[in-house]
Amino acid sequence: MTIVPGQTITLEDVYAHTALTYPNTLVRELTGAEIRQIMEDVADNLFHPDPYYRQGGDMVRVGGLTYAIEPRKPMGQRISDIRAGGVPLSADRRYKTASWAAVGPEAPGPPAYDVVAQHLRDLKRVRLDPRPRVKVL
Repeated sequence: MTIVPGQTITLEDVYAHTALTYPNTLVRELTGAEIRQIMEDVADNLFHPDPYYRQGGDMVRVGGLTYAIEPRKPMGQRISDIRAGGVPLSADRRYKTASWAAVGPEAPGPPAYDVVAQHLRDLKRVRLDPRPRVKVL
């Protein structure tokens, strides 16, 4: 389902775009090193050289971050140039993150569809940033 500019976004649209098995959200702080490691782990699920180790799925979707990925590089070397708001991530600095379907402890927050619906109500008008967030090398 695609929503085109000028089209009204309905609650049905929100549900269609956030239909998740594990919809609960999680807000937590992670270091830059932890963020990078999570991204490397997800990339390995997709690009491991041995297809029997590939777990499928898709790459992490990010807001506020940009990064480069080299799928053919080995684990630990695929993700580079991670930036938050245009500034390089610092390995030791803590960043506030939000996610859903979190790996690890159960996500205690509200379902993603409720968060998105409320955010859209608060925004009133959606403006998209056309700049790409991921650079594939």
